[in-house]
Amino acid sequence: MSIPTTERERREIEFWRDSPDESPESDSVRIVIDKMQDAGILLTCIQRHEEAFRRSERVLELGAGQGWASCLIKRQYPEAEVIATDISPYAVASVPKWERLFNTRIDGAYACRSYEIAEDDASLDCVFCFAAAHHFSAHRRTLQEIHRVLRPHGRCYYFYEPSCRRYLHTAAHRRVNRKRPDVPEDVLIFPKIRSLAAEAGLSCEFDFFPSTAKRGAVETLYFYTLGRLPILQQLLPCTINYCFIKQ
Repeated sequence: MSIPTTERERREIEFWRDSPDESPESDSVRIVIDKMQDAGILLTCIQRHEEAFRRSERVLELGAGQGWASCLIKRQYPEAEVIATDISPYAVASVPKWERLFNTRIDGAYACRSYEIAEDDASLDCVFCFAAAHHFSAHRRTLQEIHRVLRPHGRCYYFYEPSCRRYLHTAAHRRVNRKRPDVPEDVLIFPKIRSLAAEAGLSCEFDFFPSTAKRGAVETLYFYTLGRLPILQQLLPCTINYCFIKQ
């Protein structure tokens, strides 16, 4: 039975249809430059967890948007089968643009919710997303679905996720939505994510990642301070790379 689309999901889907810069018809140079900056951050994240990607035969990206990160993974690991997914068909329609830019071809791309992945049980070695999990509307179901599709000892990565403890969530949530009001944003409560992962049968490790890349002046100072004082990374809002492992 099909699950009705929520208002939040509808806005996510239609953003990729209506955005002047990111619709299927757009050919925005600004977006190319922006995503190439993101690509540098993603490469740094991957290097911190390289072994899992190097040995993976089947890799799937959740919340891929236009699929540029999947194209980057395919270029880095050409022997792997790489599949891009996003909730919006208007987003994945732009995958060919990025295939041309990266001079590669991924092995599949389709629209699906993060908790309705069209893959067989235990069929994937690695699932990942980059700065996308804070858009997911159903974390419990998503982590259960990730457990279903991962092979034993498979891994899932939520890279570069804005995160905080529960007592700071209201303020952090208000800030990110003030910065980008057109698409629903959230900040992950990292102890809650670990608890939901355990419910789903996944272990969860935190790789605190206070990168100063692609930040404004005040943010650069803030994240530089977090990098110098690791104890603050667990107390104040910080970007985190999450690693989930299916035992």
